[in-house]
Amino acid sequence: MLLKTLSAGALLALASAAQADTAADPLGDFLASFTGAQNADLDLVSASARSDGSNFILSSTSAGAIGSSAGSLFVWGINRGQGTPRLSFGNPSIGGNVRFDSVAVFFPDGTARAVTFPAVGAPQITPLAGAVTVVGNTITGVVPIALLPSNGFAPTSYTFTLWSRLRVNPALDGTNAEVADFAPNGRALFASVPEPASWAMMIAGFGLAGAATRRRQAKPVFA
Repeated sequence: MLLKTLSAGALLALASAAQADTAADPLGDFLASFTGAQNADLDLVSASARSDGSNFILSSTSAGAIGSSAGSLFVWGINRGQGTPRLSFGNPSIGGNVRFDSVAVFFPDGTARAVTFPAVGAPQITPLAGAVTVVGNTITGVVPIALLPSNGFAPTSYTFTLWSRLRVNPALDGTNAEVADFAPNGRALFASVPEPASWAMMIAGFGLAGAATRRRQAKPVFA
């Protein structure tokens, strides 16, 4: 049977991959309005969104090592149901099809924050401790769904669009001329929660891992 031939890790990987919406992005497609250095770490080549039911796991890969450019950061625009093309209101006007009412901002130093934009009042900013992992050219962040309450959409219908940014002043967003690259360019990503079949696969994987651990523990140890 398949469950007997696949390792627990492989089962978990398959279940996770089945729930990820991933899109490739062309190499070297910096925005014409970007005025910063066209460094490889700002050149997005893929983006991926998925959910484990409690968190959104957002990951992207660049053409170069994450953090190579001082002041770089990665922003996920999230539409919870009342997204507007906020970047098109700025200077210069960009991202007319990128609608969002919240963002998750990931920094190469491992810090992050979730920001929601209410209809009235100041943005609500929540720091995310230990949420970001950087491995080579890939940066991944985990955002609790509870921090992104519905604005009309169910979490399964939230959309995600990523852009890289080279911030001149770390304390200020500056202008849209700091936005280097969008990913994906043609559409937004969805992050559906695991389906029952995927949960079953993950549970089977955990079961196999537990059985293997018990077998190792049962082996006699000789001094």
